[in-house]
Amino acid sequence: MSTPPDVRIVDGTDPETAGRAFLPGLGKHWLTPLFDVTARLFRMRRRYARTVELAGIRNGESVLDVGCGTGGLLLAVLDAVPGARVTGLDPDSRALELAARKLRRAGRGATLVRGFADRLPADDGTVDHVISSMALHHVPDTERPAFAREVVRVLRPGGRVTILDVVGGGEPGAGDHGDAHHGGGPGHLWKHLTAPLRPRSETGQVAAGPLGAGIPGLLADAGLENARELAHEEGPMGRLSYVRATAG
Repeated sequence: MSTPPDVRIVDGTDPETAGRAFLPGLGKHWLTPLFDVTARLFRMRRRYARTVELAGIRNGESVLDVGCGTGGLLLAVLDAVPGARVTGLDPDSRALELAARKLRRAGRGATLVRGFADRLPADDGTVDHVISSMALHHVPDTERPAFAREVVRVLRPGGRVTILDVVGGGEPGAGDHGDAHHGGGPGHLWKHLTAPLRPRSETGQVAAGPLGAGIPGLLADAGLENARELAHEEGPMGRLSYVRATAG
């Protein structure tokens, strides 16, 4: 009888970060159990799969998902590349518990770490891929440069970071005009569920202006190479951008 894959949850916080506040996936802690329902509603599985494809992950490579939430992107990695070695990082212990449950149900192994994006749980130059989906806009403005520097630290030479995130554009409901026009459906639901996420000084959009000043600029300023947008699309939450950069 084969041994089921191991899913471990590790507390990677320290006395300085253990009590740090954070913005959960849907803006309110009590909404966390609804995250997967919302993700299905907005067809995030397809976007997770596209992020994995653009990252170019191969069997045997190590992958760190920053802001893994309930594990949707981690599962997409393991569905596409079963031999990848994956670690998920998120400050939300409840989300990590949900991710662990999903991974075990799918028969996938992973390490899940409670922690923050400005302190990545990896040694210098040991990670092949850093990935992130819809998480960077939750990181406070003051912590994003530290996140980018941490990416540079943990990636091996030639390693990649691939990020999918909202970079502005449109009111909630853009790209889903039928539902938005009638004041119902996914666009309407997103408007209410993400109200706490919309512009505030400490948790503003990743790119409030042109994309060149957003995620690619953040990564390039930290020393990553070839930082650029690979693709973008419009959705109920606004403009979504797929960005990739490489460690020198």
